[in-house]
Amino acid sequence: MAVLTNFLNKILFPIIKPDFQKLEEQLSKKTIIITGASYGIGESLCKLIANIDCHLILVARTKEKLEEIQISLSSQKATIQLYAADLRDVNQLDNFLNFIQSYHIDIFVNNAGISICRSIMQSLDRRHDYERTIKLNYLAPVSLCLALIPKLAQSHGQIINVSAINVLLAPTVNWAAYQASKTAFDQWLQCATPELRNQNIHVSTAYLPLVKTRMILPTKAYQNFPALTPVQAATIICRLLQTKKRQYKPWWIIIGQITSVLFSGIWLKLTTYYIKHKK
Repeated sequence: MAVLTNFLNKILFPIIKPDFQKLEEQLSKKTIIITGASYGIGESLCKLIANIDCHLILVARTKEKLEEIQISLSSQKATIQLYAADLRDVNQLDNFLNFIQSYHIDIFVNNAGISICRSIMQSLDRRHDYERTIKLNYLAPVSLCLALIPKLAQSHGQIINVSAINVLLAPTVNWAAYQASKTAFDQWLQCATPELRNQNIHVSTAYLPLVKTRMILPTKAYQNFPALTPVQAATIICRLLQTKKRQYKPWWIIIGQITSVLFSGIWLKLTTYYIKHKK
């Protein structure tokens, strides 16, 4: 199984590495905000760019883990500043927005996110599932963007949104809270992009497939699925930082998008059958 999974990973997720020399030239002396920086993709991204003379503002809930990252990267060139906050909390979010007002910001990497896989029937008394996903996956990044747009316009900066291929495909049963919240911010950012471009702000979205992070651990079915490593995902983000391309998405996603449109009725019947007959 492991051999097959590794083979599929190479076929499905060929990774083009950035030109790190050009990346260093572009990020030198820049100030970069990375949310969700304490684990997974965020942590890997910090490590990939820590040897560049830039200013990293790392945001996450777990202060102790942020401090571990800062200590582990203390010998690197980057200046690392920590801010512990739960961006779902309005007061903590507002405090962070006040904190960054005194800084010149060049890049915002929206990486923080929360995933929930739970059926609607099991969520009838769990409204908080939807509240916390929409707060972190949609409302928080919108608030951050609104606060950062004047700064990014001044610096001719960049917004990178770490999204998921789910938002490009047919709705999936059990993923209502996650898929709706991720799609909401993706749509907001797409609507905002023409205005942002007129302000000389580059916008890039990484539509990532499954990534082996803590987020997928509760879903046992994903353990043997082909997936990116956090380092591979961070490498994709680095390439977007270097090239400023509009988006990354796997080469095969167009097949899924066409299928989602042409066979939406069949997909509905199949998922209905699955729910009815699963044990």
